[in-house]
Amino acid sequence: MRLFCAVELPQAVRQQLERGIGELRRRLPSARWVRAEGIHVTLKFLGEQPEALVGALEDAARASLAACGPVEVRLGGGGFFPNPRRARVAWVGGQAVGLDRWAAALEDAAAACGVAREERPFSLHLTLARLDRPWPEPDAQRFLAEVGGWRFEPFVAQEVVLFESQLGPGGSRYTALRRWPVGGAHVA
Repeated sequence: MRLFCAVELPQAVRQQLERGIGELRRRLPSARWVRAEGIHVTLKFLGEQPEALVGALEDAARASLAACGPVEVRLGGGGFFPNPRRARVAWVGGQAVGLDRWAAALEDAAAACGVAREERPFSLHLTLARLDRPWPEPDAQRFLAEVGGWRFEPFVAQEVVLFESQLGPGGSRYTALRRWPVGGAHVA
């Protein structure tokens, strides 16, 4: 099973991303644009794992996340990984004080279950597109200007979702396997 832990986005944010991606797709060079319904904030990528990890991670994740609290997420701005000149991924960024604690808690829980720790520090981002080759400088600047003008309503994240990712010809499909409330949050 290909697994990851993430924060789901509110429907209003997804709808805004869908409109924005549609505009970017028309104005920018070829890229593999993600479907808005699948966009999320990845906290921990677990990779290919045996099905037994789902059960083992359940208690470890709940225990680790109990010390964390809900987090206000403010999305905005954009960028490229690894950088604009060698861009392979185009993204929307954001700020969420405390979300790095969620990521660290999940790293600890996964490590306790035998999953390797991530070497890179947590970076809040929403992947919008994967580029087969970097865009020319004017197109990269156009992307940054367009995304920089997007305004999202802040939202409060209160749970982590364990997803299974199934790769297919139309892109990845995500299935929620578990939902873990954070701290004392009660999610409806």
